Amino acid sequence: MAAHLHWGADALWRLLEPLLPGLGVEVLASAESTNTVLLERARAISGQRDAPITRPGDLDALRVDERTPHGRRSADVQPCLLVAEEQTRGRGRLGRGWVASAGASLTFSLALPLAPEEWSGLSLAVGLALAEALDPMVEPGAPPRIGLKWPNDLWLIDGPGRGRKLGGILIETVSVGRRRMCVLGVGLNVLPQAHEGLTHGYACLQELDPRASAPAALACVAEPLVRAVLQFQAVGFAPLVAAYTRRDLLLGQPVSTTQADVPEGVAEGVDEHGALGLRCDGVHRIVSGEISVRLRDGVA
Repeated sequence: MAAHLHWGADALWRLLEPLLPGLGVEVLASAESTNTVLLERARAISGQRDAPITRPGDLDALRVDERTPHGRRSADVQPCLLVAEEQTRGRGRLGRGWVASAGASLTFSLALPLAPEEWSGLSLAVGLALAEALDPMVEPGAPPRIGLKWPNDLWLIDGPGRGRKLGGILIETVSVGRRRMCVLGVGLNVLPQAHEGLTHGYACLQELDPRASAPAALACVAEPLVRAVLQFQAVGFAPLVAAYTRRDLLLGQPVSTTQADVPEGVAEGVDEHGALGLRCDGVHRIVSGEISVRLRDGVA
């Protein structure tokens, strides 16, 4: 059996707990999916094991009067950072699987109660926080190595509109009484590993830093991620548009979509709500969570 990695959970807790009072930090040797573990916990706490799981893009139109079950307390929605050294049934957006093996991948989820004014753009804010932590652009005007493919992916950039998938984000929510627990799942490729059949290519953090490891990557991204989510709750996505644009893999590229009325066009960047602009007989606004966008000259 492979030796467990040293995650520095205590140091992570000391760093993050002042930002998220009541936070728990846990490391599992193996889990089917860290998102699933935390969502099932939230459902059990709520007393509604069949409570629907939703994506942020579905929530802006959702207005429900939910009542806290008797005996539940506000402490029941304490935040949690859950890491799995191995994730056996990891899930990506639209139900896609995720290649993740012990030591070669970083897979974790952050659960916390969240109540932003608008949910749209949250996955973009999370992706931007991860990219800027892992690939700080210290030289003005220098091109980024990590790009963002709307709405949920991090890519290692190989050229204009080209790259390979480095990581992904899956955000799901579930109600707990009158509050909504948000579970932000992150998967990052850290070391080279077998990836036959991946149509979007494979990239890993070791290509950026030969010393890369899963615990080091978590230590790098954990605080920026928490701060970004709290900032998003306070002010939304609008202040991040310029920073996102600098890493926008799709900007100016011809793309195709699964949306019947806008099958293809040229990506024109994102707006203050995180929607993708697509030029095709005018500019169409594509909302996160509704479609999958693919580069027309390649697959993504």
